[in-house]
Amino acid sequence: MIFTSQTPIRVRYAETDQMGIVYHSNYLIWFEVGRAELLRELGLPYTVFEEQGVAAAVVEATCRYRRPVHYDDDLIIESSLESFSSRKLRFNYKVLRDGELLAEGETIHVFVDKMGKSTDVRSLPIWKQFEKIIESLKAKAE
Repeated sequence: MIFTSQTPIRVRYAETDQMGIVYHSNYLIWFEVGRAELLRELGLPYTVFEEQGVAAAVVEATCRYRRPVHYDDDLIIESSLESFSSRKLRFNYKVLRDGELLAEGETIHVFVDKMGKSTDVRSLPIWKQFEKIIESLKAKAE
């Protein structure tokens, strides 16, 4: 794990189904919220990617549901940047309520250009920013 971020979420009524349980697709939305906040905390909000003509397309998403989540629950979305390369990012997620693991998942992203073609970001300023951030995080860990 390279970096972890925690984002608070309160379950909205519209996110629940007829049984009063959060509908399964909302977890992927929460993963996106957590991922965006993690990147922002690293100083790389997603707008930086777009300004440089690159996007991080989701190519794989998984979620394992462990416990039900209900309306008005206070949750923490714990998002971790697990790995990155010049072509791919991998994030892990945990959905927690009072420390209890309710769901966990992973997304894998590939960098694509404006035409949607897979691309290598080493020629872009964002790559140097990523390297600088990783070096700083490693130095703090030592």
